[in-house]
Amino acid sequence: MDFDHAGIATDNAEALAEQYCELFETSVVHEEKLDDLRVRFLDIDGGYFELLEPTEQGTVQRYLDHNGPGIHHLALTTADIKSALERARDMGIDLIDTTPRPGAWGHEVAFLHPKSTGGVLIEFVQH
Repeated sequence: MDFDHAGIATDNAEALAEQYCELFETSVVHEEKLDDLRVRFLDIDGGYFELLEPTEQGTVQRYLDHNGPGIHHLALTTADIKSALERARDMGIDLIDTTPRPGAWGHEVAFLHPKSTGGVLIEFVQH
């Protein structure tokens, strides 16, 4: 598996994207509305920062209400998301998604529960 992106929860993805683009000398390479989120991806040398701005009540808004802005999740790319989920399940890791679901850019995604992964929400991504 390889690093894909860090998901960052924010109340204002546009402003944070402007700041990061200037600070890191990068650009927004993809934007879309996904379920209850507006997402912006910034190219960070082989990976991405995914800025997550809620558009309505949902998991990221609840995260912001409870924790404030910050790193929401870390994502790893896998060539076979079903096998990655099966391996995690066999290891006793609690799955949020027992089967892959549609994610940004049309990729399949699935999340592992942070109570089983050292307090970190982990996302598997299959391009």
